[in-house]
Amino acid sequence: MKAITIILDSVGIGAAPDAGDYHDAGAATLRHCAERVGGLRLPTLQRLGLGNIPALLPGEAPIPGVPPVPQPAASYGAMREVSEGKDTITGHWEIGGLLMRPGFHLFPPGYPSFPADLVAAFTRCTGRGLLGNKAASGTAILEELGPEHLRAGAWIAYTSGDSVFQLAAHNDVIPLAELYRGCEIARELCNPLRIGRVIARPFVGRPGAWIRTEDRRDYAYQPGEATVLERLQQAGVPVYGVGKIEDIFAQRGLTESVHTGNNHTSQAQVLAFTRAKQDGLIIANFIDFDMLYGHRRDAPGFAAALEQTDDFLRGLLALLTADDLLLITADHGNDPTFRGTDHTREYVPLLAYQAGRPGRPLGIRQGFFDVAQSLAACFGLPPLPRGVSFLSDA
Repeated sequence: MKAITIILDSVGIGAAPDAGDYHDAGAATLRHCAERVGGLRLPTLQRLGLGNIPALLPGEAPIPGVPPVPQPAASYGAMREVSEGKDTITGHWEIGGLLMRPGFHLFPPGYPSFPADLVAAFTRCTGRGLLGNKAASGTAILEELGPEHLRAGAWIAYTSGDSVFQLAAHNDVIPLAELYRGCEIARELCNPLRIGRVIARPFVGRPGAWIRTEDRRDYAYQPGEATVLERLQQAGVPVYGVGKIEDIFAQRGLTESVHTGNNHTSQAQVLAFTRAKQDGLIIANFIDFDMLYGHRRDAPGFAAALEQTDDFLRGLLALLTADDLLLITADHGNDPTFRGTDHTREYVPLLAYQAGRPGRPLGIRQGFFDVAQSLAACFGLPPLPRGVSFLSDA
C-alpha cells in the first residue's frame, strides 16, 4: 500500500467561520485568484472534484474556470482548522494529527517586536547586532535594511502575523553556515516563548536587486506528541518527506527526506518516490504558492503555479494503481488579492483519489486531523487520539 499526501501550501478555498477573529473575513484564495485572472484552467483538479467543493461551503461561490463535474474522479470535501493559528506549522501539525490549543505565541507587530532579554541574549551569543525587530514583509525589509546590513554586518530580524523569528542575512556578509548556527541559537532562546518557527532567510544581490535564495531553512518547535508520521514509522511503515516537510515536522517521523526549495523540484521528487517506492507514505509540501505568490500578493503568479501543478498531477495520476491513495489538501489560505501580506484563515480543499473508485462527497471535516486518522486507517494503525477517517466514505 502506498499513500501520497500533497499539501498545496496556502491554497485555501473560502473563509472559515472564525475568519473574522483573524481579520480575514471575506478571504477566498482559490476563487479570488481565479477572478483576478479571468478564470483558472485546472482540468485535472476539476476532474478530481475541486470545483464541486465550494457548493459544500455556506455562501461560497464557484471557482471561475473550475465548475463542478457530474461524477468526480476523487472524493471531495473541505476541512476546517480547529487549532488556534493560521501558520504553516499549525496547519501541518493538525494534518499530522495534533491539536494546537493554545496556539503558538505571536510577537507584537510594532517595534520592538522581540523581548529585550531575547535580543540581548541572541546578540551576546552570536556576537552581532540586530536590525529590524518588527513585523515586516520579507522583501520589503530587505529594501529597507539591506544596505545597512551590508555596512554593519548585523542580523536582519523580523516577524510576521505568524509565530516566527526570522533571520535574513546576505551570503557575503554572514556565511550560510553562520546563519544556520544563528538560527539554532535563536531556536533555543525562543523555545520558552513557544514560538512556532525560526526561519533562515539567506539572500544575495545588491540594493534594489536583492534575491532571496532557496537555501531557506525552518527550525520548528518540537511537537509534544507523536504525529501520524512518527506513529507510522514506529509501526514499520516507511515515511518519505519532500520539500520542507523535514523542517516542519522537526526532523521527526521520516525514513527518508529530500529537502527541496520550489514546486518543480518537489514535484520531480514526488514522481521519483512514486516510481521507486512500493509502499509507505510520501508526504510533500509545495511551497511556491505561499512563498512566491501568496505573501507577495501576486495573483497571476499564483494562478500560473496552480496550472503548472495541475499538469504535474495529470502525470502523477498516470502512475497510480488501485492500491495507491492520493490525498490533496492545504495547510491554510494566503489570498493573493487580500489586504496585507499574511496568511488567511480559510477552509482547505480535500481530495481523496483511488484509481477505479468513484468519488463521493466528504462534506466539511471538523479538523485537519481527519487526514491523519485516515492515513492511520489506511495502514492498519490503531485509532489516533482525534479525527474521523473519511476512507469509508471515499
